[in-house]
Amino acid sequence: MPFNAIVLSKEEKTGFSCSLKSISKQQLLAQEGDTLIQITYSSINYKDALALTNKSPVVRQWPMIPGIDGVGIVLECRSGCYQKGDIVILNGWGCGETHWGCLSQYAYLKSDWLIPLPNKLTDYQAMAIGTAGYTAGLCVQRIVDLGVKPQDGMVLVTGASGGVGSIAVALLTKLGYQVTASTSKIEEDHYLRQLGAVNIIDGQTLKETGKPLQKELWSAVVDAVGSHTLANACAQTQYGGIVACCGLAQGMDLPATVAPFILRGVSLAGVDSVMANYDKRVAAWNLLAHNLDEKVLSHISNTITLNDCVEVANKMIAGQIKGRFVVDVNK
Repeated sequence: MPFNAIVLSKEEKTGFSCSLKSISKQQLLAQEGDTLIQITYSSINYKDALALTNKSPVVRQWPMIPGIDGVGIVLECRSGCYQKGDIVILNGWGCGETHWGCLSQYAYLKSDWLIPLPNKLTDYQAMAIGTAGYTAGLCVQRIVDLGVKPQDGMVLVTGASGGVGSIAVALLTKLGYQVTASTSKIEEDHYLRQLGAVNIIDGQTLKETGKPLQKELWSAVVDAVGSHTLANACAQTQYGGIVACCGLAQGMDLPATVAPFILRGVSLAGVDSVMANYDKRVAAWNLLAHNLDEKVLSHISNTITLNDCVEVANKMIAGQIKGRFVVDVNK
């Protein structure tokens, strides 16, 4: 059963290489796992782009098949958690970093890492959502769980034109929230309004040092930027509001004070998509399946092949393209 996969290698003499190779089933099953999956679609996330271009030390074991996201059909499952023919989703769990990932026609994974594909989604739609959208789902679920309601006020989404931000804008809008989108790419105004944003603000206004407490503007925040942006978002959140933090595009520092948390009762909720437990994953995916408009996915998704991945990764790193890139691994 030889199959195609993107393989990343790093040798002392030849350095880094990325190529499409034929892999044997024996090589694949040498990986740790209990579930053999025939992948139908994967996707290119920013982390995948960093790995494919070797721009950051994402990969920690060599050789590596990248791809932190995948959806496919179960062929064998030794744990008994899934039956042959079940369609399952993978997000994270170190795939593409320490374990062979899903930019491949087959993957051998742990059943604990997988969740069933929700009934309302196709396998293609699942990868149009991908880790970025799933992370947005986790953030929005935290906001809903805290009890923040649409009538409580405006919700801010930072980094709104990015993968997490764009899905967060669309999902919050569908749930009835009024969304202000913060972006450094003001030219994306039309795109963000199509997703449902009612206001657009320049993300640069949040990137400078601000006062510990500022005017109360937001009932909740989804932040994918970090650093001063996160600090200012916390300082502008209303009494009893929540800031769901999931990214560090500006930086991983937090130059803030405790004032918003102890004087306004603001909650700062860290959101991790890589190791989130089964129940959190299922809840986030069900939220997405029931509330994300199909038109949004068709608007933001592009289909590519394994042969296109390196070119797309380079353009993604250079900021030349936007949207979700779904990889049809069998073309």
